[in-house]
Amino acid sequence: MSTMDTVESNQDVAQAASLSRVLVGLMKGVVYRDSDAPLWQELLTLQARVRDYVAVLGLELMLDEAEGYAFLRTRPIAEGEPDMPRLVQRRALSFPVSLLLALLRKKLAESDAGGGEGINGSRLILSRDEIVELIRVFLPAGSNEAKLIDQVETHLNKIIELGFVRRLKTAGGDPAFEVRRILKAFVDAQWLAEFDQRLAGYRGQLAGEVARTDETP
Repeated sequence: MSTMDTVESNQDVAQAASLSRVLVGLMKGVVYRDSDAPLWQELLTLQARVRDYVAVLGLELMLDEAEGYAFLRTRPIAEGEPDMPRLVQRRALSFPVSLLLALLRKKLAESDAGGGEGINGSRLILSRDEIVELIRVFLPAGSNEAKLIDQVETHLNKIIELGFVRRLKTAGGDPAFEVRRILKAFVDAQWLAEFDQRLAGYRGQLAGEVARTDETP
């Protein structure tokens, strides 16, 4: 084997290893630029090969260089194409979790509209009390405060599990949470534009759920 062949063979091995790292990272969940810069750079370099590879599995790569995140989702089936098994399963969300996601998405839009520092705009960081206040406006006066905080904590834990919010370490006091910008990819601008039209229905539905909870012994 010539020296040139050896160099090319070593490059092929290195690129295959890099592709494996990227694919494994994407299969595990969202890849963020700020969380793993080396993996992010590998993804940018190999994105054409990644798209070809995951397409065989019925997936497509969703990559937003400006916001700094990438993830896999099920590829839409073309007309006449047979259905394929889903590798990325849909997750049914409870009403309160869906509502909180919508409220956080609206807060993110307001933060972006207000401008911010850095090339990607400001980070949206909220305290637990601030998140509780987002929900409180939908509840009837006199709702049980302790139960409300417990419920918000439960919903937040689910949203953290989904990857839309990150819990931040704080020196003391109330915990803080960062709303991840990938939420923009799941709650789109059109849905957000219709948000205000849905608020009355949300308020009534959530108030009913809280009332039933408060009646539980």
